[in-house]
Amino acid sequence: MSNSFSALALHRTVWRWHFYAGLVVAPFMFILAVTGAIYLFNDEINDVLHRDLRIVAPVSEPAPLSKMAEAAITAYPGGKVTRIDTARATNRSVEVFVTPATGDAVRVFVDPGTGRVLGSYVYARTLVGFADIAHGSLTLGSIGDNIVELAACWGFILVATGLYLWWPRGRFRLGGVLYPRIGRRGRPFWKEWHAVVGMWSAFLIMFLILTGLPWASFWGDLLRRGTDLAGIGYPANHRLQGTTPSTTTVKDAAGNAAPWTLEQAPIPDSDPHAGHHGHITSAPAAKRMLGVDDVAAILTREGLMAPYRLILPKNASGVFTAFSYPDQPETQRTLHVDQYSGRVIGDVRFADYGWAAKAVELGVQIHMGNYFGRLNQIVMLIPCIGIIVLTITGPLMWWRRRPKGEFAAPQPLSSPRLRTSAMIVIGLCVMFPLAGASLALAMIADWVWEQSPAYRLRPGQ
Repeated sequence: MSNSFSALALHRTVWRWHFYAGLVVAPFMFILAVTGAIYLFNDEINDVLHRDLRIVAPVSEPAPLSKMAEAAITAYPGGKVTRIDTARATNRSVEVFVTPATGDAVRVFVDPGTGRVLGSYVYARTLVGFADIAHGSLTLGSIGDNIVELAACWGFILVATGLYLWWPRGRFRLGGVLYPRIGRRGRPFWKEWHAVVGMWSAFLIMFLILTGLPWASFWGDLLRRGTDLAGIGYPANHRLQGTTPSTTTVKDAAGNAAPWTLEQAPIPDSDPHAGHHGHITSAPAAKRMLGVDDVAAILTREGLMAPYRLILPKNASGVFTAFSYPDQPETQRTLHVDQYSGRVIGDVRFADYGWAAKAVELGVQIHMGNYFGRLNQIVMLIPCIGIIVLTITGPLMWWRRRPKGEFAAPQPLSSPRLRTSAMIVIGLCVMFPLAGASLALAMIADWVWEQSPAYRLRPGQ
Protein backbone atom coordinates (compact mmCIF):
# COMPACT_ATOMS: atom_id res chain seq x y z
CA MET A 1 0.00 0.00 0.00
CA SER A 2 1.51 3.33 -1.09
CA ASN A 3 2.12 6.15 1.37
CA SER A 4 -0.25 8.43 -0.54
CA PHE A 5 -3.03 5.84 -0.39
CA SER A 6 -2.40 5.25 3.30
CA ALA A 7 -2.60 9.00 3.98
CA LEU A 8 -5.82 9.25 1.97
CA ALA A 9 -7.28 6.24 3.78
CA LEU A 10 -6.41 7.77 7.17
CA HIS A 11 -7.94 11.09 6.12
CA ARG A 12 -11.14 9.30 5.04
CA THR A 13 -11.29 7.34 8.32
CA VAL A 14 -10.87 10.49 10.41
CA TRP A 15 -13.53 12.23 8.30
CA ARG A 16 -15.86 9.27 8.85
CA TRP A 17 -15.41 9.43 12.64
CA HIS A 18 -15.78 13.22 12.58
CA PHE A 19 -18.96 12.89 10.53
CA TYR A 20 -20.75 10.32 12.69
CA ALA A 21 -19.66 11.88 15.98
CA GLY A 22 -20.69 15.32 14.76
CA LEU A 23 -24.20 14.28 13.80
CA VAL A 24 -24.76 12.56 17.15
CA VAL A 25 -23.06 15.11 19.39
CA ALA A 26 -24.06 18.36 17.64
CA PRO A 27 -27.48 18.76 19.34
CA PHE A 28 -25.96 18.26 22.80
CA MET A 29 -23.03 20.59 22.13
CA PHE A 30 -25.50 23.21 20.88
CA ILE A 31 -27.44 22.95 24.15
CA LEU A 32 -24.25 23.16 26.21
CA ALA A 33 -23.07 26.22 24.28
CA VAL A 34 -26.37 28.11 24.59
CA THR A 35 -26.87 27.30 28.28
CA GLY A 36 -23.21 28.00 29.00
CA ALA A 37 -23.43 31.40 27.30
CA ILE A 38 -26.47 32.23 29.42
CA TYR A 39 -24.75 31.19 32.64
CA LEU A 40 -21.64 33.23 31.77
CA PHE A 41 -23.80 36.30 32.33
CA ASN A 42 -25.91 34.88 35.16
CA ASP A 43 -25.52 37.90 37.46
CA GLU A 44 -26.31 40.38 34.70
CA ILE A 45 -29.37 38.41 33.58
CA ASN A 46 -30.66 37.94 37.12
CA ASP A 47 -30.15 41.63 37.85
CA VAL A 48 -32.36 42.50 34.89
CA LEU A 49 -35.05 39.86 35.45
CA HIS A 50 -35.09 39.96 39.28
CA ARG A 51 -33.80 43.40 40.10
CA ASP A 52 -36.41 43.95 42.79
CA LEU A 53 -35.15 40.87 44.64
CA ARG A 54 -31.40 41.42 44.30
CA ILE A 55 -30.71 45.16 44.52
CA VAL A 56 -31.32 47.15 47.72
CA ALA A 57 -30.43 50.54 49.13
CA PRO A 58 -26.80 50.56 50.36
CA VAL A 59 -26.48 49.17 53.88
CA SER A 60 -23.78 50.10 56.40
CA GLU A 61 -25.01 47.98 59.34
CA PRO A 62 -26.81 44.81 58.18
CA ALA A 63 -29.44 43.17 60.35
CA PRO A 64 -28.45 40.00 62.25
CA LEU A 65 -28.59 36.80 60.22
CA SER A 66 -31.11 35.39 62.70
CA LYS A 67 -33.54 38.20 61.93
CA MET A 68 -33.29 37.54 58.20
CA ALA A 69 -33.70 33.79 58.71
CA GLU A 70 -36.78 34.38 60.87
CA ALA A 71 -38.25 36.65 58.20
CA ALA A 72 -37.78 33.92 55.59
CA ILE A 73 -39.45 31.32 57.81
CA THR A 74 -42.32 33.72 58.47
CA ALA A 75 -42.87 33.82 54.72
CA TYR A 76 -42.81 30.00 54.64
CA PRO A 77 -44.29 28.73 57.94
CA GLY A 78 -43.11 25.25 58.83
CA GLY A 79 -40.11 25.53 56.52
CA LYS A 80 -36.46 25.00 57.40
CA VAL A 81 -33.51 27.28 56.64
CA THR A 82 -30.67 25.24 55.13
CA ARG A 83 -28.26 27.89 53.87
CA ILE A 84 -27.64 31.63 54.02
CA ASP A 85 -25.60 33.51 51.40
CA THR A 86 -24.52 36.84 52.84
CA ALA A 87 -24.65 39.97 50.70
CA ARG A 88 -21.83 40.30 48.16
CA ALA A 89 -21.95 44.09 48.26
CA THR A 90 -23.55 46.82 50.37
CA ASN A 91 -26.37 47.19 47.80
CA ARG A 92 -27.11 43.46 47.50
CA SER A 93 -29.75 41.35 49.23
CA VAL A 94 -29.13 38.28 51.35
CA GLU A 95 -30.28 34.90 49.99
CA VAL A 96 -31.88 32.55 52.50
CA PHE A 97 -32.41 28.99 51.24
CA VAL A 98 -35.60 27.49 52.64
CA THR A 99 -37.04 24.00 52.34
CA PRO A 100 -40.80 24.55 52.79
CA ALA A 101 -43.11 22.13 54.55
CA THR A 102 -44.46 21.25 51.10
CA GLY A 103 -43.24 21.97 47.61
CA ASP A 104 -39.87 22.76 46.08
CA ALA A 105 -37.01 24.47 47.87
CA VAL A 106 -37.01 28.25 47.47
CA ARG A 107 -34.51 31.08 47.65
CA VAL A 108 -35.85 33.91 49.77
CA PHE A 109 -34.34 37.35 49.25
CA VAL A 110 -34.09 39.58 52.30
CA ASP A 111 -33.10 43.24 52.57
CA PRO A 112 -30.15 43.23 55.02
CA GLY A 113 -30.91 46.80 56.04
CA THR A 114 -34.52 46.25 57.13
CA GLY A 115 -34.77 42.48 57.50
CA ARG A 116 -37.77 42.60 55.16
CA VAL A 117 -38.48 39.77 52.70
CA LEU A 118 -38.29 41.08 49.13
CA GLY A 119 -39.62 37.95 47.44
CA SER A 120 -38.54 34.47 46.45
CA TYR A 121 -38.28 32.02 43.60
CA VAL A 122 -37.63 28.38 42.82
CA TYR A 123 -34.19 28.42 41.21
CA ALA A 124 -34.96 25.76 38.60
CA ARG A 125 -37.88 27.87 37.31
CA THR A 126 -35.71 30.87 36.48
CA LEU A 127 -33.90 31.35 33.17
CA VAL A 128 -30.46 31.14 34.78
CA GLY A 129 -31.47 28.21 36.98
CA PHE A 130 -32.85 26.26 34.03
CA ALA A 131 -29.69 26.99 32.01
CA ASP A 132 -27.52 25.90 34.95
CA ILE A 133 -29.33 22.58 35.40
CA ALA A 134 -29.60 21.90 31.66
CA HIS A 135 -25.90 22.65 31.23
CA GLY A 136 -24.97 20.07 33.84
CA SER A 137 -27.50 17.31 33.25
CA LEU A 138 -29.97 18.28 30.48
CA THR A 139 -32.52 18.29 33.37
CA LEU A 140 -32.33 14.45 33.29
CA GLY A 141 -30.49 13.87 36.55
CA SER A 142 -27.59 11.41 36.69
CA ILE A 143 -28.40 9.96 33.25
CA GLY A 144 -28.25 13.43 31.75
CA ASP A 145 -24.97 14.08 33.57
CA ASN A 146 -23.43 11.06 31.84
CA ILE A 147 -24.82 12.15 28.47
CA VAL A 148 -23.31 15.61 28.93
CA GLU A 149 -19.96 14.09 29.88
CA LEU A 150 -20.01 11.80 26.83
CA ALA A 151 -20.97 14.70 24.54
CA ALA A 152 -18.23 16.92 25.99
CA CYS A 153 -15.56 14.23 25.56
CA TRP A 154 -16.63 13.63 21.98
CA GLY A 155 -16.72 17.38 21.48
CA PHE A 156 -13.03 17.48 22.34
CA ILE A 157 -12.37 14.65 19.88
CA LEU A 158 -14.40 16.48 17.22
CA VAL A 159 -12.21 19.55 17.60
CA ALA A 160 -9.01 17.47 17.36
CA THR A 161 -10.21 15.58 14.27
CA GLY A 162 -11.55 18.81 12.81
CA LEU A 163 -8.12 20.42 13.08
CA TYR A 164 -6.63 17.39 11.30
CA LEU A 165 -9.18 17.70 8.48
CA TRP A 166 -8.66 21.48 8.30
CA TRP A 167 -4.88 21.25 8.02
CA PRO A 168 -3.96 22.41 4.48
CA ARG A 169 -2.72 19.75 2.07
CA GLY A 170 -0.67 20.72 -0.94
CA ARG A 171 -0.24 24.41 -1.74
CA PHE A 172 -1.03 26.63 1.25
CA ARG A 173 -3.51 29.47 0.81
CA LEU A 174 -4.97 31.96 3.23
CA GLY A 175 -8.49 32.06 1.74
CA GLY A 176 -10.67 29.25 3.00
CA VAL A 177 -8.06 28.39 5.65
CA LEU A 178 -7.63 31.50 7.79
CA TYR A 179 -10.66 33.42 6.52
CA PRO A 180 -13.77 32.53 4.49
CA ARG A 181 -13.65 33.66 0.87
CA ILE A 182 -16.24 36.12 -0.40
CA GLY A 183 -18.57 34.94 -3.14
CA ARG A 184 -18.87 31.31 -2.13
CA ARG A 185 -22.33 29.80 -2.40
CA GLY A 186 -24.05 26.63 -1.27
CA ARG A 187 -22.03 23.88 0.43
CA PRO A 188 -18.59 25.54 -0.18
CA PHE A 189 -19.85 28.61 1.72
CA TRP A 190 -20.86 26.55 4.75
CA LYS A 191 -17.71 24.40 4.54
CA GLU A 192 -15.37 27.38 4.68
CA TRP A 193 -17.24 29.02 7.54
CA HIS A 194 -17.22 25.68 9.40
CA ALA A 195 -13.48 25.25 8.89
CA VAL A 196 -12.43 28.83 9.63
CA VAL A 197 -14.62 29.27 12.71
CA GLY A 198 -13.47 25.89 13.98
CA MET A 199 -9.82 26.80 13.48
CA TRP A 200 -10.02 30.14 15.31
CA SER A 201 -12.09 28.81 18.23
CA ALA A 202 -10.58 25.30 18.52
CA PHE A 203 -8.21 25.79 21.43
CA LEU A 204 -10.69 27.86 23.44
CA ILE A 205 -13.31 25.14 22.90
CA MET A 206 -10.89 22.47 24.10
CA PHE A 207 -10.00 24.62 27.13
CA LEU A 208 -13.70 25.10 27.86
CA ILE A 209 -14.32 21.35 27.70
CA LEU A 210 -11.31 20.39 29.82
CA THR A 211 -12.11 22.93 32.54
CA GLY A 212 -15.75 21.80 32.61
CA LEU A 213 -15.08 18.06 32.81
CA PRO A 214 -14.01 18.10 36.50
CA TRP A 215 -17.72 18.62 37.33
CA ALA A 216 -18.70 15.49 35.34
CA SER A 217 -19.63 12.56 37.55
CA PHE A 218 -17.41 9.87 35.99
CA TRP A 219 -14.40 11.79 34.64
CA GLY A 220 -14.45 14.25 37.52
CA ASP A 221 -14.56 11.47 40.11
CA LEU A 222 -11.57 9.76 38.49
CA LEU A 223 -9.67 13.05 38.43
CA ARG A 224 -10.45 13.75 42.07
CA ARG A 225 -9.50 10.27 43.23
CA GLY A 226 -6.30 10.32 41.20
CA THR A 227 -5.15 13.72 42.42
CA ASP A 228 -6.02 12.91 46.03
CA LEU A 229 -4.18 9.59 45.82
CA ALA A 230 -1.14 11.33 44.35
CA GLY A 231 -1.23 13.97 47.08
CA ILE A 232 -1.77 16.82 44.61
CA GLY A 233 -5.47 17.29 45.31
CA TYR A 234 -7.09 17.44 48.73
CA PRO A 235 -5.56 15.23 51.47
CA ALA A 236 -8.59 13.58 53.11
CA ASN A 237 -7.44 14.11 56.70
CA HIS A 238 -5.98 17.58 56.30
CA ARG A 239 -6.53 20.31 58.88
CA LEU A 240 -9.44 18.71 60.71
CA GLN A 241 -7.74 19.78 63.90
CA GLY A 242 -7.61 16.47 65.70
CA THR A 243 -11.17 15.37 65.04
CA THR A 244 -12.24 12.11 63.44
CA PRO A 245 -13.80 12.60 59.98
CA SER A 246 -17.33 11.26 59.51
CA THR A 247 -18.64 9.36 56.50
CA THR A 248 -20.51 12.51 55.48
CA THR A 249 -18.87 14.46 52.67
CA VAL A 250 -18.95 18.18 52.07
CA LYS A 251 -21.22 17.62 49.08
CA ASP A 252 -23.65 15.62 51.25
CA ALA A 253 -23.91 18.57 53.60
CA ALA A 254 -23.64 21.50 51.20
CA GLY A 255 -24.81 20.22 47.81
CA ASN A 256 -23.29 22.23 44.98
CA ALA A 257 -22.31 25.15 47.20
CA ALA A 258 -18.77 23.92 47.84
CA PRO A 259 -15.60 24.31 45.77
CA TRP A 260 -14.82 21.33 43.52
CA THR A 261 -11.76 20.34 45.56
CA LEU A 262 -13.79 19.85 48.74
CA GLU A 263 -16.88 18.09 47.40
CA GLN A 264 -15.85 14.57 48.40
CA ALA A 265 -13.80 15.62 51.43
CA PRO A 266 -15.07 14.19 54.74
CA ILE A 267 -16.32 16.64 57.31
CA PRO A 268 -16.03 16.26 61.09
CA ASP A 269 -19.01 15.58 63.33
CA SER A 270 -20.24 17.89 66.05
CA ASP A 271 -19.97 16.59 69.59
CA PRO A 272 -23.37 16.82 71.36
CA HIS A 273 -21.64 16.27 74.72
CA ALA A 274 -19.39 19.30 74.38
CA GLY A 275 -20.55 22.47 76.07
CA HIS A 276 -19.53 25.93 75.03
CA HIS A 277 -15.77 26.48 74.80
CA GLY A 278 -15.34 22.72 74.27
CA HIS A 279 -15.89 21.50 77.86
CA ILE A 280 -17.30 17.97 78.06
CA THR A 281 -20.59 17.67 79.91
CA SER A 282 -23.54 15.30 80.18
CA ALA A 283 -26.12 17.96 80.96
CA PRO A 284 -29.11 18.16 78.59
CA ALA A 285 -28.42 21.87 78.08
CA ALA A 286 -25.19 20.93 76.33
CA LYS A 287 -27.25 19.88 73.31
CA ARG A 288 -28.42 23.41 72.66
CA MET A 289 -27.50 24.33 69.13
CA LEU A 290 -25.74 27.60 68.48
CA GLY A 291 -27.65 30.28 66.61
CA VAL A 292 -26.56 31.67 63.26
CA ASP A 293 -25.56 34.94 64.95
CA ASP A 294 -23.22 33.02 67.26
CA VAL A 295 -21.66 31.33 64.26
CA ALA A 296 -21.36 34.61 62.38
CA ALA A 297 -19.44 36.05 65.34
CA ILE A 298 -17.13 33.02 65.39
CA LEU A 299 -16.46 33.39 61.66
CA THR A 300 -15.63 37.06 62.14
CA ARG A 301 -13.29 36.17 65.00
CA GLU A 302 -11.56 33.63 62.74
CA GLY A 303 -11.10 36.24 60.01
CA LEU A 304 -13.70 34.91 57.57
CA MET A 305 -15.51 38.03 56.46
CA ALA A 306 -18.60 38.33 54.28
CA PRO A 307 -19.46 37.44 51.62
CA TYR A 308 -19.64 33.75 52.44
CA ARG A 309 -22.05 30.84 52.16
CA LEU A 310 -23.20 29.45 55.51
CA ILE A 311 -24.57 25.89 55.48
CA LEU A 312 -26.65 24.93 58.54
CA PRO A 313 -26.40 21.47 60.16
CA LYS A 314 -28.76 18.86 58.74
CA ASN A 315 -28.89 16.73 61.89
CA ALA A 316 -27.67 16.41 65.47
CA SER A 317 -24.15 15.44 64.40
CA GLY A 318 -23.82 17.99 61.63
CA VAL A 319 -21.68 21.11 61.63
CA PHE A 320 -22.00 24.67 60.46
CA THR A 321 -19.93 24.98 57.28
CA ALA A 322 -18.94 28.33 55.82
CA PHE A 323 -17.32 28.87 52.42
CA SER A 324 -15.72 31.92 50.98
CA TYR A 325 -16.04 31.30 47.24
CA PRO A 326 -14.60 34.36 45.48
CA ASP A 327 -14.11 34.85 41.75
CA GLN A 328 -10.36 34.55 42.34
CA PRO A 329 -9.98 31.17 44.08
CA GLU A 330 -6.66 32.06 45.72
CA THR A 331 -8.65 33.34 48.73
CA GLN A 332 -10.99 30.36 49.05
CA ARG A 333 -11.46 29.20 52.62
CA THR A 334 -13.72 26.67 54.32
CA LEU A 335 -14.51 26.50 58.04
CA HIS A 336 -16.41 23.79 59.95
CA VAL A 337 -17.86 24.86 63.29
CA ASP A 338 -19.19 22.49 65.96
CA GLN A 339 -22.88 23.34 66.35
CA TYR A 340 -22.75 22.92 70.15
CA SER A 341 -19.38 24.16 71.39
CA GLY A 342 -18.65 26.68 68.65
CA ARG A 343 -15.18 25.21 68.25
CA VAL A 344 -13.66 25.45 64.79
CA ILE A 345 -13.01 21.81 63.91
CA GLY A 346 -11.98 22.24 60.29
CA ASP A 347 -10.17 24.99 58.45
CA VAL A 348 -9.09 24.53 54.82
CA ARG A 349 -7.57 27.26 52.68
CA PHE A 350 -6.58 27.44 49.03
CA ALA A 351 -2.94 27.22 50.09
CA ASP A 352 -3.66 23.76 51.52
CA TYR A 353 -4.74 22.36 48.13
CA GLY A 354 -2.32 20.38 46.00
CA TRP A 355 -1.15 21.96 42.75
CA ALA A 356 -3.62 19.94 40.64
CA ALA A 357 -6.57 21.02 42.78
CA LYS A 358 -5.41 24.64 42.55
CA ALA A 359 -5.24 24.32 38.75
CA VAL A 360 -8.76 22.89 38.62
CA GLU A 361 -10.18 25.67 40.82
CA LEU A 362 -8.47 28.29 38.67
CA GLY A 363 -9.77 26.63 35.50
CA VAL A 364 -13.31 26.44 36.87
CA GLN A 365 -13.41 30.17 37.62
CA ILE A 366 -12.07 31.04 34.16
CA HIS A 367 -14.56 28.56 32.64
CA MET A 368 -17.44 30.38 34.36
CA GLY A 369 -16.18 33.80 33.27
CA ASN A 370 -15.40 34.94 36.80
CA TYR A 371 -11.64 35.26 37.14
CA PHE A 372 -10.83 38.50 35.31
CA GLY A 373 -14.20 40.18 35.03
CA ARG A 374 -15.97 41.27 31.86
CA LEU A 375 -13.03 40.35 29.64
CA ASN A 376 -13.17 36.80 31.00
CA GLN A 377 -16.85 36.60 30.10
CA ILE A 378 -16.19 37.81 26.56
CA VAL A 379 -13.26 35.43 26.05
CA MET A 380 -15.35 32.45 27.18
CA LEU A 381 -18.29 33.60 25.06
CA ILE A 382 -16.12 33.16 21.93
CA PRO A 383 -15.98 29.33 22.13
CA CYS A 384 -19.70 29.23 22.95
CA ILE A 385 -20.45 31.15 19.76
CA GLY A 386 -17.94 28.97 17.91
CA ILE A 387 -19.72 25.79 19.03
CA ILE A 388 -23.09 27.20 18.00
CA VAL A 389 -21.77 28.05 14.51
CA LEU A 390 -20.06 24.66 14.14
CA THR A 391 -23.11 22.66 15.23
CA ILE A 392 -25.22 24.52 12.64
CA THR A 393 -22.81 24.62 9.69
CA GLY A 394 -21.70 20.97 10.11
CA PRO A 395 -25.14 19.39 9.62
CA LEU A 396 -25.91 21.93 6.87
CA MET A 397 -22.81 20.82 4.95
CA TRP A 398 -23.93 17.21 5.18
CA TRP A 399 -27.52 18.04 4.17
CA ARG A 400 -26.39 19.92 1.08
CA ARG A 401 -23.90 17.19 0.09
CA ARG A 402 -26.35 14.36 0.68
CA PRO A 403 -28.05 12.94 -2.45
CA LYS A 404 -31.81 12.85 -2.04
CA GLY A 405 -32.94 9.78 -0.15
CA GLU A 406 -29.42 8.74 0.91
CA PHE A 407 -27.51 9.04 4.17
CA ALA A 408 -24.24 9.71 2.35
CA ALA A 409 -21.77 8.99 5.13
CA PRO A 410 -18.10 9.10 4.06
CA GLN A 411 -17.08 5.59 2.94
CA PRO A 412 -13.77 4.17 4.18
CA LEU A 413 -11.12 3.36 1.58
CA SER A 414 -9.84 0.60 3.84
CA SER A 415 -10.47 -0.55 7.38
CA PRO A 416 -8.00 0.73 10.01
CA ARG A 417 -5.44 -1.81 11.13
CA LEU A 418 -6.36 -3.68 14.31
CA ARG A 419 -3.24 -2.40 16.06
CA THR A 420 -4.01 1.21 15.07
CA SER A 421 -7.63 0.87 16.19
CA ALA A 422 -6.58 -0.68 19.51
CA MET A 423 -4.09 2.12 20.19
CA ILE A 424 -6.70 4.78 19.44
CA VAL A 425 -9.32 3.13 21.68
CA ILE A 426 -6.81 2.61 24.52
CA GLY A 427 -5.63 6.22 24.22
CA LEU A 428 -9.20 7.51 24.38
CA CYS A 429 -10.03 5.25 27.32
CA VAL A 430 -7.12 6.74 29.23
CA MET A 431 -8.09 10.36 28.44
CA PHE A 432 -11.88 10.03 28.21
CA PRO A 433 -13.11 6.62 29.46
CA LEU A 434 -16.73 7.03 28.39
CA ALA A 435 -15.75 8.24 24.92
CA GLY A 436 -13.25 5.41 24.50
CA ALA A 437 -15.84 2.81 25.52
CA SER A 438 -18.42 4.30 23.15
CA LEU A 439 -15.89 4.29 20.27
CA ALA A 440 -15.09 0.62 20.93
CA LEU A 441 -18.81 -0.22 20.80
CA ALA A 442 -19.23 1.84 17.60
CA MET A 443 -16.29 0.08 15.93
CA ILE A 444 -17.67 -3.35 16.88
CA ALA A 445 -21.10 -2.37 15.53
CA ASP A 446 -19.47 -1.10 12.33
CA TRP A 447 -17.57 -4.36 11.89
CA VAL A 448 -20.73 -6.43 12.48
CA TRP A 449 -22.56 -4.31 9.89
CA GLU A 450 -19.79 -4.82 7.32
CA GLN A 451 -20.04 -8.59 7.80
CA SER A 452 -23.81 -8.66 7.35
CA PRO A 453 -25.51 -9.78 4.09
CA ALA A 454 -27.37 -6.45 3.96
CA TYR A 455 -24.07 -4.58 3.69
CA ARG A 456 -22.83 -6.77 0.84
CA LEU A 457 -26.12 -6.45 -1.07
CA ARG A 458 -25.99 -2.66 -1.11
CA PRO A 459 -26.07 -1.00 -4.55
CA GLY A 460 -22.58 -0.62 -5.95
CA GLN A 461 -21.11 -3.48 -3.91
